[in-house]
Amino acid sequence: MNNNWTTMTAVLLAILACADIANAAPLAGSRPNIVLVMTDDQGIGDLSCMGNKVVKTPELDRFYEQSLRFTDFQVSPTCAPTRSAIMSGRVPFKNGVTHTIRQRERMALDSFTMPQALQNAGYQTGLFGKWHLGDEEAYLPQNRGFDEVLMHGAGGIGQVSLGDFPPNGQNTYFDNVLLHNDTIVQTQGFCTDLFFASALSWIKQQHEAKEPYFVYISLNAPHAPTIAPQKYKKRFLDLGYDKGTAGRYGMIENIDDNFGMLMRTLDQWNALDNTLVIFMTDNGATHLSGTLNGNRVKHFNFNMRGGKNSPNEGGTHVPAFWYWRDVLSGGVDVDALTAHVDLYRTFCDLAGVELPRKMQELDGRSLVPLLENPKAEWPDRKLFVHCGRWNGDPESAKFEKCAVRTEQWRFVNNKELYDISADPGETTDVASSHPEVIDQLRKSYDSWWQSVLPLMVNEGLPKLKEQPLHVRYEKQLQEKGIPEWDPAEF
Repeated sequence: MNNNWTTMTAVLLAILACADIANAAPLAGSRPNIVLVMTDDQGIGDLSCMGNKVVKTPELDRFYEQSLRFTDFQVSPTCAPTRSAIMSGRVPFKNGVTHTIRQRERMALDSFTMPQALQNAGYQTGLFGKWHLGDEEAYLPQNRGFDEVLMHGAGGIGQVSLGDFPPNGQNTYFDNVLLHNDTIVQTQGFCTDLFFASALSWIKQQHEAKEPYFVYISLNAPHAPTIAPQKYKKRFLDLGYDKGTAGRYGMIENIDDNFGMLMRTLDQWNALDNTLVIFMTDNGATHLSGTLNGNRVKHFNFNMRGGKNSPNEGGTHVPAFWYWRDVLSGGVDVDALTAHVDLYRTFCDLAGVELPRKMQELDGRSLVPLLENPKAEWPDRKLFVHCGRWNGDPESAKFEKCAVRTEQWRFVNNKELYDISADPGETTDVASSHPEVIDQLRKSYDSWWQSVLPLMVNEGLPKLKEQPLHVRYEKQLQEKGIPEWDPAEF
């Protein structure tokens, strides 16, 4: 009886919460501040609120409980493609982003970016952490819509051969050399701590100036190498986990502490009443197994198949928690099929952006109707997935590591079909039972592929003789040295 009463009460509270939101003032043009926190290579199973019994994330658990949660939120299988989709509002291959290296991570220069759109609406814009959409001057975030930038190079700190600053190869994740706007600087401390502290310092300036802002806290953690401060690794090492697992889970718990600090600080500034805070990750998990006391163990992956760089659900299904105090429904799930390409239209709608007539065609939808009413009508859609990373001709890799996703189906590698609504773990291939579904999805994939082929503008480029940020570092080192970076107190 008590359990039934508790369940009925929870349902009634959720219904009332949705009703309150539905009757609230329209969100379009409400111009909230927007804080987007995105981690790197952290899967949906790397949170205790999502069922992980090893890692502890109390701050994000609390945030989850208070947030509107998109339970079927899809991204790309790897880093740069997801980032380009968020920044451009169109699928990655249309931006020329088909890889994470070899200049194929560069976001096409004809993209009118989401931060540029927000700038046009009077927003201040800041990036702290990972960019990974091109390190040449024209491609840098300072020239793609960001007023304030503190970033590492390439796809990760310490990836010197791929373009990050040379000194970072010796001291990965601590005391890094980064690019602050137009000046390369020497920082102190662990990278995640630094990115959060620097972001908060910048947010404080905008808050005090009463300027609307968009801040993108784009962490490189918990991307490999799995390095964390000793105090965060110790608990896992003491339990008997391998160093890689201890470092990775330690990085996640460090992220959790920093996220809690972010929320408490915004609360102290009375900033949460007009600030949308989002937590998400860029693709599926890595490091899906390790050892415990010498025995091989699988790490929790939300019971999904695959991880990063996989066309399966585990490669693209990520957490997406949205919080806006007393505006969005708290503790409510949105089951609609949503995606990274939807952020562009959503942010523009919220900010009241008037987009230019001549710009790229946007592939995403605005999530504002779902923010206002989590049960709003949401037509089915087709999302197309390809891991890219081919060698040579794209056409030869058309059906390698690819998928089509609808609300019900996931069609993988042009042959496997999974009923995600009944089998989210993709345990049973039902292709033989649904030839009509396969025929429809195959035709739609063929049409999509033909539409993106002409836009893969970074294919076949020659190997760079010199990495742009290496050249920049050596030039500044000789001319004026590398100054110390110390973010202002917040």
